[in-house]
Amino acid sequence: MAKSKDNQINGSVVNLTIPFEHLRRKDVALVGGKNASLGEMIGNLAAEGISVPPGYATTSQAYWQYVEHNGIQDKIASLIAEWKSGQARLDDTGHAIRDLFLRGSWPSNIADEIVKGYHTIEHQTGIQGLSVAVRSSATAEDLPDASFAGQQESYLNISGVDALLHACKSCYASLFTDRAIGYRQAKGFDHLRIALSIGIQRMVRSDASCSGIMFSIDTETGFDKIVLINASWGLGENIVQGMVNPDEYRVFKPLLHMDKFEPIIEKKRGDKSRKLIYGNGNAPTRNVPTSKAEQAAFTLSDSEVLQFSRWACTIEKHYECPMDIEWAKDGLTNELFIVQARPETVHSSRDMCGEFKTYEVTDKGRVLTTGLAIGDAAVSGQLCLIEGKHDLEKFVTGSVLVAKVTDPDWVPFMKRAVAIITDLGGRTSHAAIVSRELGLPAVVGTGDATYTLHSGQNVTVSCAEGDRGIVYEGTSRIVTRTLDVNSLPPVNTKIMINLANPGAAYRWWRLPVDGIGLARMEFVISNAIRIHPMALAYFDQLKDSKAKSEIAKLTSEYKHKPDYFVEHLSRGFAALCSTVYPKPAILRLSDFKTNEYSDLIGGSEFEPVEENPMLGFRGASRYYSPHYKEGFALECRAIKRLREKMGFTNAIVMVPFCRTVYEAEDVLKVMAQNGLVRGGNGLQVYVMGEIPSNVILAAQFARHFDGFSIGSNDLTQLTLGVDRDSAELGDLFNEQDEAVKWMIERVIRVAHENGCKVGICGQAPSDHPEFAAFLVNCGIDSVSVSPDSYIPVRKVIAGVQKMR
Repeated sequence: MAKSKDNQINGSVVNLTIPFEHLRRKDVALVGGKNASLGEMIGNLAAEGISVPPGYATTSQAYWQYVEHNGIQDKIASLIAEWKSGQARLDDTGHAIRDLFLRGSWPSNIADEIVKGYHTIEHQTGIQGLSVAVRSSATAEDLPDASFAGQQESYLNISGVDALLHACKSCYASLFTDRAIGYRQAKGFDHLRIALSIGIQRMVRSDASCSGIMFSIDTETGFDKIVLINASWGLGENIVQGMVNPDEYRVFKPLLHMDKFEPIIEKKRGDKSRKLIYGNGNAPTRNVPTSKAEQAAFTLSDSEVLQFSRWACTIEKHYECPMDIEWAKDGLTNELFIVQARPETVHSSRDMCGEFKTYEVTDKGRVLTTGLAIGDAAVSGQLCLIEGKHDLEKFVTGSVLVAKVTDPDWVPFMKRAVAIITDLGGRTSHAAIVSRELGLPAVVGTGDATYTLHSGQNVTVSCAEGDRGIVYEGTSRIVTRTLDVNSLPPVNTKIMINLANPGAAYRWWRLPVDGIGLARMEFVISNAIRIHPMALAYFDQLKDSKAKSEIAKLTSEYKHKPDYFVEHLSRGFAALCSTVYPKPAILRLSDFKTNEYSDLIGGSEFEPVEENPMLGFRGASRYYSPHYKEGFALECRAIKRLREKMGFTNAIVMVPFCRTVYEAEDVLKVMAQNGLVRGGNGLQVYVMGEIPSNVILAAQFARHFDGFSIGSNDLTQLTLGVDRDSAELGDLFNEQDEAVKWMIERVIRVAHENGCKVGICGQAPSDHPEFAAFLVNCGIDSVSVSPDSYIPVRKVIAGVQKMR
């Protein structure tokens, strides 16, 4: 922008406004973090294809000139002094200071610069009366560690010179909101040394489309291979403030650079009950309800999710740290934009390689409500329901805070809580962000917490069971363990973990495991899908009207019902595979018993009633049977999609309960017919070694499979003829019985003779060090245990190897 003679201090030229493209990260003291970051991206990442709307910033010099021109400095000092001495209330002090800014007049040189900048953007865009966003960007030249996130105001859809100048005044005034004054006082900052820059940027017409926030790291676990995206209809303020439950996407970063893959490993649709759009003349913006069609639809296409995720990776690479990024989609042009980027602060400041805690909740009461889990802790406490800001003083320190939604004014009270529960909001809402920073477990976006819960109730807030946060009635037992992954002893035997719940998989990414030794398909089906696959394949022929209605509701977005099963199963497995990629993840095909299959929605129409389901129609026998072949085809389609479309070629398939060699041949034939060819695209196929026939004919089985995974529970049961669930025969069920150990030693030896790997899944190695010693001495290739047993098992195996 042009500089007039008035833009001088002691003969030196002063920049009052600077176009974004001339700003860089080093200019934080001049234009604040927000504006410096916009300039950094425009100047360095435009060549990478990242689009940032044009704009400019007023500088800290402009702020100080405004303060001096209106004689505000001494008045602010006096008002602050009265408040600090107890002669005035905070709200009165804040109002009086803000009024000084709003009643002030613009120095002509600053006003001219702001107007010239506005006309420049009009000229660049070819739009007269251009609508702009006017955002505050606090500066703290002598306080580099200051953080003013959420303290100042932003104004959207500002059009015309008069409205722009008024919005800029309002930004200056917002430097002295009550919450901003309180924040600076608590942090020990000098109120008279903080300046404010204003960012004036072309509006993206997301009011006609959608907007949101993304992180280049998993916000709850710090897993650094994930991009998390939250999205909602309309302008972005609702999602930032937590006023809506947004759509949520997770994308696996290491596979994004390969165009042939689409590594979207999670898609959750939020209700998105309202949207912020342009106003009707009385106000620049207004909130309106969304239509049922908007609530039922995803805000972003898969290609847009992937594009934003690639941009997140590019921005993260440039800044060399995890990033917190705001984005918007223009509904008139369908263009995608980045409108803000700042370093992520919560996980970036933590030690990712040392100790971490795990929480286990037992003695659970009735589930009262559920939502998104923020953090991974659990805590019990008494509820304190706060209806609104007017009730905040009633909050009881040490309680569980329950509210519809929170904003920056609530922070002092959130600090006094042991946990937080809200009706509204996603992972990027105010309640989620503050809870994360404070280290408090929070359950957000419940939809009904303020309706179903009441003050004085004793509850347990659990965020320790995956990505779903649960509020239990009463005081549960909470067991806390500290795992230290530093200085673990070296071992030759590979140690893998058993995982089933995709929602909890990211909790364990810091363990230096050798892969996943067992991922149970049935857990994903029963929790994430819930529908019998045959009921999806034969949806139109279903006789159970109740089941049919429930299936129709769950699969409403799918024209072809079986696609629901394929997408949800492949994404569930992708979440598991991602935590260990590129190390192997062994995915066991479905091993429900018929009575368990019957419990799935629509399952009773397709399952026989058996006297002994444990030894009945289960495992491999189902896959080639005419009674389940369409269901098995969906399992194969899901794994094919996982490996070939999503890119998780580290997935290994395992066949359970394969009774005969002929059955093995039939299963591999059916798999090939459904696109899963052993050896094709590097696909390995393992078999569970859990039936005596697997051991007796190990050499023949080895011709058809790449590895064995010993299922010691079933192998013990069938070797000794003992029902593992029988209380009367409990003393006879012993995995270390000589007959069982003979079976295990033989299958390891014969498998190795035939070029096959052998592993074992189960707790026995961690519960019995002598059993671990036996396995190691037999030369087993890998041991797979529950995640919380990983460290003790590794120590046991290291001790065994040291003694050999």
